[in-house]
Amino acid sequence: MYKIRKAEKLADKIFLMDVEAPRVAKHCEPGQFVIVKMDDKGERIPLTICDYDREEGTITIVFQAVGASTEKMTALKAGDSFRDFTGPLGCPSELVSEDMESLKNKKILFVAGGVGAAPVYPQVKWMKAHGIDVDVIVGAKTKDMLILEKEMEAVAGTYYPCTDDGTYGHAGMVTTKIEKLVEEGKKYDVCVAIGPMIMMKFVCLLTKKLEIPTIVSMNPIMVDGTGMCGACRLRVGDEVKFACVDGPEFDGHLVNFDEAMKRQQMYKTEEGRALLKLQEGDTHHGGCGHCGGEE
Repeated sequence: MYKIRKAEKLADKIFLMDVEAPRVAKHCEPGQFVIVKMDDKGERIPLTICDYDREEGTITIVFQAVGASTEKMTALKAGDSFRDFTGPLGCPSELVSEDMESLKNKKILFVAGGVGAAPVYPQVKWMKAHGIDVDVIVGAKTKDMLILEKEMEAVAGTYYPCTDDGTYGHAGMVTTKIEKLVEEGKKYDVCVAIGPMIMMKFVCLLTKKLEIPTIVSMNPIMVDGTGMCGACRLRVGDEVKFACVDGPEFDGHLVNFDEAMKRQQMYKTEEGRALLKLQEGDTHHGGCGHCGGEE
């Protein structure tokens, strides 16, 4: 059992928890994720690692209540426990594996949308710890929906909040803020964008035009998190990839976002999953228990 040390509501339907998981905390790196289960019959829920404390042996997760299982999770409080807490899963961020001298010479822009601030935060914190100042844009619908603002301000070189309704910070989408910064003379060697797929798609369309290489962290439906079920299948350039084992980070200019978003919708129905299995053939994978791929 994995005890919850702290449970806190950050915004409407968005919650933060510190969970005791010393082995995960010992080995995880920015960019990786965990899969949690509340009980024996609970759904497997993938969540990006928002922060970690190796000495305390804790992992910080942030989640948004969007379905029955995550809604049930909102009732958990400090002292309760998760039945399973599996990780770290996926590959660490590309940037934390780069040569340090090369990395220090780069101008890096992080762009987060909504709950995407949670996976962006550990990467920005890592940069700060290694003496690298980065620009950070965080967007939300309203001021009340911005999360981790104090934490992000403490580690970002320059922090730019954006709200769709103009109630705080830059009024407008994160893409308009990127354009504004570039018009003002900012130059970036790389952009990291994490948030809803539609946001990452439009960031990538813009940064491709601006010739800024861009990394995205894909968040498709996952079931087992080990590459067996195929739920998180993506097309990146000419290749089929699986977000859980090949990612979650990919070259955003090569990701087929339209296909990924369409597939995400189809995977929610039995008929859609059967059609995907038929269309994807041997590359569909099997074993998820949903589409008969285990046959």
